[in-house]
Parts: sequence; structure tokens; C-alpha cells
Amino acid sequence: MMKQADQRNLTMVMDLYELTMANGYFNSGDMESRVAFDVFYRKNPDRGGYAIFAGLEQIVEYVENLHFSTEDIEYLRSLNTFTDAFLDYLKDFKFHGDIYSFPEGTIMYPNEPIMTIVAPLIDAQIVETAILAQVNHQSLVATKTARIVKAAAGKLVSDFGARRAHNMDAAVYGARASYIGGAAGTATVLAGQMFGIPVSGTMAHSWVMYYKDEYEAFKNYAVNYPDNTVLLVDTYDTIQSGIPNAIRVAHEILEPMGKRLKGIRIDSGDLAYQSIKVRKMLDAAGLNDCMIIVSNSLDEHTISSLNTQRACIDSYGVGERLITGATSDYSDDTLALLGAVYKIAAVEENGAFVPRIKISGTVEKITNPGLKKVYRIYDQTGKAKADLLAKSDEEIDMSGDFRFVDPQMPWRNLKFTNCTAKPLQVKVFENGKRVYELPTLEEIRDYVKKQLREEIWEEEQRFINPHVHYMDMTPDYYELKMGLLHDKGKILEQ
Repeated sequence: MMKQADQRNLTMVMDLYELTMANGYFNSGDMESRVAFDVFYRKNPDRGGYAIFAGLEQIVEYVENLHFSTEDIEYLRSLNTFTDAFLDYLKDFKFHGDIYSFPEGTIMYPNEPIMTIVAPLIDAQIVETAILAQVNHQSLVATKTARIVKAAAGKLVSDFGARRAHNMDAAVYGARASYIGGAAGTATVLAGQMFGIPVSGTMAHSWVMYYKDEYEAFKNYAVNYPDNTVLLVDTYDTIQSGIPNAIRVAHEILEPMGKRLKGIRIDSGDLAYQSIKVRKMLDAAGLNDCMIIVSNSLDEHTISSLNTQRACIDSYGVGERLITGATSDYSDDTLALLGAVYKIAAVEENGAFVPRIKISGTVEKITNPGLKKVYRIYDQTGKAKADLLAKSDEEIDMSGDFRFVDPQMPWRNLKFTNCTAKPLQVKVFENGKRVYELPTLEEIRDYVKKQLREEIWEEEQRFINPHVHYMDMTPDYYELKMGLLHDKGKILEQ
């Protein structure tokens, strides 16, 4: 199967400041100091109750192929910013750190470490942008697709978004992410070639407009594709022209060949009204098995509305609002973002990792410090009750009552009873070598479905006012964070 690394070296996909900081660390002799960075995000997109982690496979490809070519080094030299010794160091650079990560497809929540990079300082700094680019893009699209698929309530959803994607890479990897999120397939051929995603497509309005009349256009398409004839019926008039000509082609061209009209597609107008009217016309013509496919600026909210109106639709082709993660609430553009960040959590000093914390006037921007583990807590029914942050060396024993702290209400005396805990991160790289077998795309997709069906509360999957998943802490971890805040507060007062 094709990979991005087969075609080009993406090492230089990084912000300049990563290299200027790396150059400074090198010149100061700090390049072998080990640090820990966490990848996390602060808000679910679309005011949702969860997000889906996607993009790990491409991060792994990036890290495994990380190297600076002769051309890269010469370009950096031309910037007159870096020392010759640093550029010589980059000639043989390879990643030598450890990476821990959620398995791809894991349902995730704000402020928990999706990934943790424990590595020499320069190594950890250089991979920042590439990791965030993959996490932010693919996770956003996978999450948006899952919402759209849920709204479709069992009807097929296909990615039709390539031409509205932010660029060609976004089209291809967005198609991958949409498949993880539950889309049945994509119209993007390269995504099908690279990832084995089912591809599908119908025709453009230009096909219909090229021929002298609509019937001739439909006839020629049916002759070319008798086993998969889907006709775009809204070029001129769906009800008065498109459907009558589609029915005529079904009877006059396809049926004599022993074939059936597979479907029609509507791409404009009142989709609910037209689909109901079209269904009656098709059924009356004996085409009860002909699918009705619709497209045109769809998202989870428009699809939910179509369901409420009892629209007769079998399949949705979703474009720009899937592939870009765009929201239909234009009053707040930040809704169409995931916003994962990459923050230092600990620095190794004398053989031990010492926690670091970022303090902000905005409470939500205060980081969770130190090396840590994150667990998903399940009740007796197998539902995910909460997530739990713990110090990296803590033992989590759920055999009896387990006391925890809700950081939003730390005064409450809370316990998990009859629960189980599952650590969410797995080790992906150890000393620069991959030690984790990547799942297939189908396995990732099935993992998402299983979690949403069996583990994640329906209340968290609501589009409006979803239940907020609890992010709890062990008492020891909570005291660690509060102690750091207290110490930093005293420093700030001086």
C-alpha cells in the first residue's frame, strides 16, 4: 500500500521556531536533556461531547522517515540563522525518543494526554508541528463524520468533499479520517488507492449539459455503466424532466439488458420535498429498489432536519462540511476547530523527571503537569464512567472503593465503586524504534463503532447540550498540581 513517505520527505514540515530553539539548545549543550511533552486539546469541536483520535499512522510514518536531506541542510544554511555545527548535527539526525499514544480511533476528551513524547530536547521539539498537523486535521474530520453518520441514522454517508478541501493532502487524508469516522466510502480516487477505501461516484452536471438533451445524456451513461447507473436528475428540473427521463432510461435501456436503475442523485433545491415526490414517482414506475442519493452542503443538522421531515433518502454525499469540519453555526468560527496543543510537562533532572506547569490568566490554559497516566473508568455495564489522571508511578487498584478528586469540585468526597480501569496510552516508539503494530484502517473504523455503540453514553453523543464527560484525578495527582500552582503563585507574588 502506498504511503506518503514513499513520495516525498516531509521532515521540513515544521515551524521555524522549532529549529531556532533546537539550534539554541544545541549551542548551549542541552541537546541530550530529556523532556516530556503532552499532546492534548481543550474543547470538543461543534460543542460536542467527545472527539475521535485520528492520524497516528501518518505520525508514525513521519517519525520513522525523519531525516534532513542535503537540499534541506543547504536551504537552512541559506537562512543565515543556524551555526555550522548545528547543521552538521542535523545531517545524521534521527529521532531517538519514546512516544506513547492513544490507539488510533480512541474516543477522547479535553485536557487529557492523547500522546506523550519523552525524548531528548531537540528530538521532542522538532516533531511538534507534524504531530499537531495530523492530529488536528484528521481528528476533526473523523469527529465531524461520526456526527454526520449518527444523524443519518443508518443511511449511507459518503465523502464527496475533495474539491472543497483545503488542499490535495487535506482531501486524501480527510477521506481517510472520514472513513474512520464511519463514512461508507469516498469519491477521492487517491484515497481509495492509498488506503483501500471504497470509492464511488456518479456524474457531473456537465455530462448532462454536454449532450443535446437530458435523455440522451442519461442513455449514454446507462450504456457505459449498466451495472452501476446513478443519474443526476436536477440539471434542468428534477420533477418535470430529470425523473421522467431517468424512468424512461430504466425501462427502455436498462431493463432490456436485464439491468436495474441503481439510483438517482439530487444536488439542489428542497431535498425533503423532492425526495418524497421522487420516491412516489419511482415506486409508481416499478423502481422501488432505485436509491435516492442527495448532496448539497449537508451536515449533521441538515440531515437531522431531513429526517424530521420524513424525507425519502437512502444515501448522503457530504462535501465541504465533512472534509473541512465546518460548522453550520457561523456565529462562532472556533467551533470548526480541534485545537490540539503540544506542551512541555516534565524535564529530567538528575535522573528523575521534574514536573512543569504552564499558568495562565485563562483557567482552561493551565496545563496538567508531570509524567502521568490516563485511565478510562468503566462501570459494571461496560459504559465509560469517567477518565482519570494519575501520576505515572501510581498503582490504580479498583478491587475496592477508589477515592478520586473532581478538580471542578475538589471538596466532594467521591469514590469509584465496582469499576474497572483501562490505561489509554500504549508505547509506540522506544528509543526511536517502533514497538507497536499499527492496526488496519478497518480495525480502527470498527474500534470507533464499538466504542460509540457500547461504551460511550448516548447523552455524550447528543448534538445539543451533550453530557460533559468527567475528567477526574487521583488525590496524589491533584495534590501535585495544586502544589505546583501554589509554588508558582508564591514566585509570582515576589
